[in-house]
Amino acid sequence: MNSIRIRLFAILIATTGAVWLFAAAWIYASTQAEVERVLDARLMEAARMVSSLITDHQIDPAAAASAATASAPPAPFEQAGGSYSRQLSCQIWSLQGSLVSRSESAPATSLASHTNGFEETEIDGERWRVYAVVNPTLGVRVLVGDSLEIRDRLIGDVIKGLLVPGVVILPILAGLIWLSVGRGLAPLTRIAEGLAGRSASELHSVDASSVPREVRPVIRALNSLFGRVAEARDRERSFTAYAAHELKTPLAGLKTQAQIALRADDPTIQRDALSRISTSVDRTSRMVRQLIDLAAVDASQDVASHEPVDLTVLVGEVASELETQLAANNVHVAVELADQMQLPTVMRGDRILARLAIRNLLENAIHHSPKGGEVRCRVVANEGQLVVEILDQGPGIAQEDEKRVTERFFRGSKAHGHGSGLGLSIVQMALDRLGGSLTFERGARWFVARASFPL
Repeated sequence: MNSIRIRLFAILIATTGAVWLFAAAWIYASTQAEVERVLDARLMEAARMVSSLITDHQIDPAAAASAATASAPPAPFEQAGGSYSRQLSCQIWSLQGSLVSRSESAPATSLASHTNGFEETEIDGERWRVYAVVNPTLGVRVLVGDSLEIRDRLIGDVIKGLLVPGVVILPILAGLIWLSVGRGLAPLTRIAEGLAGRSASELHSVDASSVPREVRPVIRALNSLFGRVAEARDRERSFTAYAAHELKTPLAGLKTQAQIALRADDPTIQRDALSRISTSVDRTSRMVRQLIDLAAVDASQDVASHEPVDLTVLVGEVASELETQLAANNVHVAVELADQMQLPTVMRGDRILARLAIRNLLENAIHHSPKGGEVRCRVVANEGQLVVEILDQGPGIAQEDEKRVTERFFRGSKAHGHGSGLGLSIVQMALDRLGGSLTFERGARWFVARASFPL
């Protein structure tokens, strides 16, 4: 059952029906007890009245028996056709066991054999409730009885009076509940219509002040989602704008150097122009790769794996991949392999993200190292974490730039126009996905970048 309206309708109908049936059962029980009490009191009163009349000799026994049963039942209990016309039956028996007198509706057989109080008997298949009182002065026993079938019919008619209108009213009640549930869900419909009418660029929040309290958590969740989508869209726009700007500059330089090489007749000038073209191509290629890496990190938020990754082996692989850049920059990389018997260097996480973080850190160190410089890489353990340390002899990062150095396209004051400003941003995003962190330390000889990975 996927419809909220149908679900609420079914719950309300079932609840209403259950309450109605419970009320009918309660009324049946209470009515039965009350009717029993009232009719028993009437039986007792009628029997004592007959005994009193014949004791005072105000009436003979035959007339007394007729008088006791002649009183008609209360008006509310009478029905057309005389269903409740025969209410009481009276008999007067001598203490020796002979019938002295009886009312017209009383059977010839004794209603009961007891002498005093109430008793239920059955005569010719009909059940009776009988009250007996002994008159010792005249030596007679007065019996006044009430048919239990009539009592049961009376109670049944009361219950029918409750259930029959309920069956008639139930369809009307169901219609009213259906309309009421629909009206109660109208705010959701209005919200859905408002959202359906929005364009893709309308990411402003939904006003939650006029919606019901129960719907506000949904509105808050939607507004939070709109905010995240708007932020992601702004990042994409900024990314596109920055990327277009950063790619335009080296492409313009490539074109200029190509024109110089074509027009120059001096081989030295041509070689210099071609060398500059090669350098620009390398820089542009690195920027394009970093843009692709950045997109890969963005896309890995929900699909990151948790495989075992040996960081020592991974550092060695990345250093081998960068041999071309090492040769071009005349930089030597020393990888300090950890003794895995003494130090476990395996963490669980996404291998691609870990590779991107280490590669970009190592590339940064290579490009900012002086000619003939050295870069050291090692894996150490520190308080339940594995830390990849990249040490270089470059100028490092200015202290005032540390807070912004991981922003996209930000170049520090010591960059001198080199780099795209994406490397450390990729490192930070990858470590965030892996639950790690990035820190820096300045020494007298070395600048250290530390990438911490949780075990």
